[in-house]
Amino acid sequence: MAADPPSARLADERVDHRFKALPPDAEGLTVGELAAERRNLFTGGFTTPVLALSAESVDHNLRLLATYAERHGLAFAPHGKTSMAPQLFDRQLEHGAWGITAAVPHQARVYRAYGVKRIFLANELVDAVALRWLAAELARDPEFRFVCYVDSVRGVELMDRALAGLAGRPVDVVVELGAGEGARTGVRTEADCAAVADAVSATATLRLVGVAGYEGEVPDATPERVGAWLRRLTALAVEFDRAGRFAPDLDEIVVSAGGSAWFDTVAEVLALLPALSRPVLKLLRSGAYVSHDDGQYRDLTPFNRVPQEGALRPAFRLWAQVVSRPAPGQAFVNAGKRDAAYDLHLPEAQAVRSARDGSVRPATGITVTRLSDQHAWLETADGAGLEVGDWVGLGLSHPCTSFDKWQLIPLVEADGTVSDYIRTFF
Repeated sequence: MAADPPSARLADERVDHRFKALPPDAEGLTVGELAAERRNLFTGGFTTPVLALSAESVDHNLRLLATYAERHGLAFAPHGKTSMAPQLFDRQLEHGAWGITAAVPHQARVYRAYGVKRIFLANELVDAVALRWLAAELARDPEFRFVCYVDSVRGVELMDRALAGLAGRPVDVVVELGAGEGARTGVRTEADCAAVADAVSATATLRLVGVAGYEGEVPDATPERVGAWLRRLTALAVEFDRAGRFAPDLDEIVVSAGGSAWFDTVAEVLALLPALSRPVLKLLRSGAYVSHDDGQYRDLTPFNRVPQEGALRPAFRLWAQVVSRPAPGQAFVNAGKRDAAYDLHLPEAQAVRSARDGSVRPATGITVTRLSDQHAWLETADGAGLEVGDWVGLGLSHPCTSFDKWQLIPLVEADGTVSDYIRTFF
């Protein structure tokens, strides 16, 4: 029988005041004990506001991206910064993920604490303290695989200085090709990429294993512009291989790209990569798919362009309660910036659950117009029928800033039964 994953110990954590919205009468129970009670989100003692994650939608999304990656010959290292939830990492790995992507050292430490064996850090890592921790992890665990960006000769020098004299394996790195002028990080020209690669080769502490980048930063992105940048990335891999710049002892060459908005174009271009001297790990890194959303990624998902491949389902719904109707056409619910993502779009009202009889209806004629710290401002049309005490279900945009406001999130089945609780670490 397989051992339980390290995330299983999260079920032993005690429920208390640290966790928003959980039933007050569950104080002192373990998370596992509360989950075993299978309470109903609406009648089981939860307080508002409460964020719910649809069990069915999460399961659907996990299966869809796993199938997509397999169909297109892609390995998959979903970005864990989206959820920072070890239970979801385990499920992503169970669905065939190669590993989990991180952005900063804290995230990598969480991953390691919960048993993640392969980490792709999509950033240049020049923090000497973090590099010493990394060297110790590589020395301690021969099965641990770690890859990170390099995007400057200076960065290579700092990494080499921090790692010099430490026991353990060299740190695997990929040269990050920038997405163009005005984009985020990454080397801007192929000539400068070669200079960074040569700086890596001159060290004993680093090992060049591939090339990578983030196509989501291509300025004025269109399929044509994104495709052109991806062809630059694959051409860089071909040129580095021809020139012998990759470490000679590699079993595979890493070529990695892929956020949550252009993975269809990534799949198309990486499929055209010619054979190199060694097998190629074509590594996709999309992370927002687990929960999807009702805004940013609903509009940008590649499945809008390739509907024959399937469709992701939004999994988040924030339930808040009407606490004031001070004027006709106006209402306030008790969820605001502390509870809902608002950096890209305001939440959208989707459903109303009546405080009188528990019936649920569409939130027709109800619009969120503004957020305060602990209130959402609602504009209500005639006939909306909203009353103080009603619960309003809000769809959220941008999962990366939705997960981070909640430490323990009910996983809710379609009938309202809470089957589990997802722990986050931000």
